[in-house]
Amino acid sequence: MTNGYLDTIIDWIPGMKNIRIRDLPSFVRTTDPNDIMLNFVVTESERSAKASAIIVNTFDELEHDVVKALSSIFPKLYTIGPLHLLLNNIPKSSPLSSIDSNLWKEEPQCLQWLDSKEPKSVVYVNFGSITVMTANQLVEFAWGLANSKQPFFWIIRPYLVMGDSAILPPEFIEETKGRSLMASWCPQVSVLNHTAIGGFLTHNGWNSTIESISSGVPMISWPFFAEQQTNCRFACTQWGISMEIDNDVKRDEVEKLVRELMEGVKSMEMREKAMEFKKKAEEAAMLNGPSFVNLENLIKEVLL
Repeated sequence: MTNGYLDTIIDWIPGMKNIRIRDLPSFVRTTDPNDIMLNFVVTESERSAKASAIIVNTFDELEHDVVKALSSIFPKLYTIGPLHLLLNNIPKSSPLSSIDSNLWKEEPQCLQWLDSKEPKSVVYVNFGSITVMTANQLVEFAWGLANSKQPFFWIIRPYLVMGDSAILPPEFIEETKGRSLMASWCPQVSVLNHTAIGGFLTHNGWNSTIESISSGVPMISWPFFAEQQTNCRFACTQWGISMEIDNDVKRDEVEKLVRELMEGVKSMEMREKAMEFKKKAEEAAMLNGPSFVNLENLIKEVLL
């Protein structure tokens, strides 16, 4: 809808002040009462009231108001995130240390390329495991990155472009030679924690969002569907660690925001806030931290 209706503020959702209709998950922004995903969400929400416990991959300091509101509805709500930081408590010798959750095969060679770059000089670009875009959007992102003159590492996975191959213009390849690297997938947590990474252009899926927060990396958000719009709203307005790109992406906007992310005044503010959240995330997941204790309590709940 283009008549401004999606900008309507909803003031009655507990823990979510000034949320707009456009910020709600795409599954509930429908005018069809028979929509399959809408009814699935309604059914599962009703079932959740009967659950003995509910777990969420977040930490209290990040989403205090939301967690407090949910806890009043579901008393046994356990925040046990960031999950990938909790893994640091598992000894390297444990067989559990090999468990991973990637949907695509990683290409760790990218870390060697990052080793050759200056600290906080590289833009990491990854739109997640299932987000898709048009061929034109791909080209707009490409030229925005090229025109920004910033080094970048871009994940172009299979099926990124709807119904087509992800083909980049030869002129783009030539223009960015020496300051760009493309791969089909990567060890994202290791990349985000690399000293060369200065910003993250992301779809704002929750895994990517919380991994970026835990690494202290500011973001540019291009949400696609599901809960990504909600994550984007919180990252941009509540936490102050991201800037949003319009869904109808244009190269000039990409160039402007990438430069701001890497060189602008706002980037300093976002990076400072991101580092504050990184510290809080690490404290939550450390031994005897709130998320660690919640996980232990959850295990006791399950075993009783």
